Amino acid sequence: MPQKKRPGQRAVMAGLIIIGILFTAFFGMRAVHAFRKFNGHRPPPSGKVETDVELIRDWMTISFISKTYYVPEKIIFDALDILPLSNHDKSLKVLNKEYYPEKSGYVLSLVKKTILTNQPPPKPDPPHTPTASPPVAP
Repeated sequence: MPQKKRPGQRAVMAGLIIIGILFTAFFGMRAVHAFRKFNGHRPPPSGKVETDVELIRDWMTISFISKTYYVPEKIIFDALDILPLSNHDKSLKVLNKEYYPEKSGYVLSLVKKTILTNQPPPKPDPPHTPTASPPVAP
């Protein structure tokens, strides 16, 4: 014979289901927000040097910027007058809050300026040579 469920058990189960739905919605919205903030910026294809410093955002790390723009990390850290040891994986926004809290956006603008003055010149695209077409028979 089946056991009767008590009304308290149903309330607990319904409460747990509602909490699970709220939990899923909360973290789902956080994931959507993070993807929108990312804005899809990726490093350029191998061999190509990114030159547009306006693509640099404050969520990026110096390591990422260094690899993308082919400027050594040491040059960027020296320009910021910050030691790289404990700051290697911090975003520009975090570095600005820690070292220059009174100057909003200072680290971002200084990194852009440093990249512009120190990045290697872009490699020219190889010249396009037309392929020879086969001779046409008379």
